[in-house]
Amino acid sequence: MRLSPRLSGALALVLAAAAHAQPGAYPSQPIKVIVPFPPGGGTDIVTRMVLDKVRIGTGWTLVVDNKAGAGGNIGMDAVAKAAPDGYTLGMGQTANLAINPSLYAKMPYDAVKAFTPVATVAGQAVVLVVKDGAPYKTLKDLVDAAKAQPDALTMASAGNGTVGHLTGEVFTQQAGIRTRHIPYKGAGPAANDLLGGQVDYYFATPQTVIPFVKAGKLRALAVSSAKRMPALPDVPTVAESGYAGFDTSDWKMLVAPAGTPPAIVARLQAEVAKALARTDTIATLLAEGSAPVGGTSQEAAALLKTEQQRWGTVVRSGNIKLD
Repeated sequence: MRLSPRLSGALALVLAAAAHAQPGAYPSQPIKVIVPFPPGGGTDIVTRMVLDKVRIGTGWTLVVDNKAGAGGNIGMDAVAKAAPDGYTLGMGQTANLAINPSLYAKMPYDAVKAFTPVATVAGQAVVLVVKDGAPYKTLKDLVDAAKAQPDALTMASAGNGTVGHLTGEVFTQQAGIRTRHIPYKGAGPAANDLLGGQVDYYFATPQTVIPFVKAGKLRALAVSSAKRMPALPDVPTVAESGYAGFDTSDWKMLVAPAGTPPAIVARLQAEVAKALARTDTIATLLAEGSAPVGGTSQEAAALLKTEQQRWGTVVRSGNIKLD
């Protein structure tokens, strides 16, 4: 049967549209990944490293867009409001996906409904560091100094609502001390001021401070996880240092705007899984203080739900408020 030119043209358009809708046709343009913190921080470093491995494996064009501010809320709001077409993603993490919904009285997005989790990328503890020339050799030294001078010591964080901030708040409660919280707009600026002596201590992402620790410019007093960090095997945990049961950690999760087609989410998840399984990826993450996680998008969604409940309890029970 011969079709008329008009019907032939219409059929061609339908077939082209169908081909474009197939998972194999994605992506047909660069993919933007929003990092809601400045360059140089833990989230930024992990994002760029993992995306580089995805790029090597696929040939895709992946572009990092740093949108910092409001504890990650500004960047994640941009992700939430983006078209759900797979071309704008976000590297969320514990703060802006699990902590901020309970910490902020008003959020620009609904962290439960605004995103489709793609994959949990990595997990890590935070590291309590001081300047190398500081008089604190151990965690006990720091606590003793804080008890001797309430509200005199200053605690840096990468921003209000970050895991470092909340870990510091939980620690001050357990240690029975009072210090002043100094939030920064990212991990890099906080580390710079610690190095310059403008603040006394910092619960930091390991990627930001481990190079300074190994260079002898910062001293690590403790890590927040239940077990020691392979990248800093000689640094005790907070729990080991006299605070039994202390255990906090951060994670990075690649998310897409809610409504992103399942086929695209599945394709993204599969490529991230391949990148995380590479031996060089695993070695790099472990060396900088992280561990690859991976898993399905459904597992990421389950983790997100659990962590939102957990950190919500921490915020409410500790009556933690923004400065």
